[in-house]
Amino acid sequence: MENVPATLWIAACAHRLQQQWHTVDLLELEDVARDLWRDARLRAMPPEEAAVEWLRPITERVGSVGRVAAGLETGHA
Repeated sequence: MENVPATLWIAACAHRLQQQWHTVDLLELEDVARDLWRDARLRAMPPEEAAVEWLRPITERVGSVGRVAAGLETGHA
């Protein structure tokens, strides 16, 4: 996936993150996606898979990304 332009990869990754965190500002999700793109292992994956991989520890620990997002939005994470 390294041949995909960074802007496209980041936008697709942010879109996938937004599917989990509906109420988080898209610009914040793009910042997260940009950080993920900087990781060579994640950048080698399709952006949607990279987002899921990055979310995996959260979803395994909490069981629901929605509960984590709710905590982040209220500042209780």
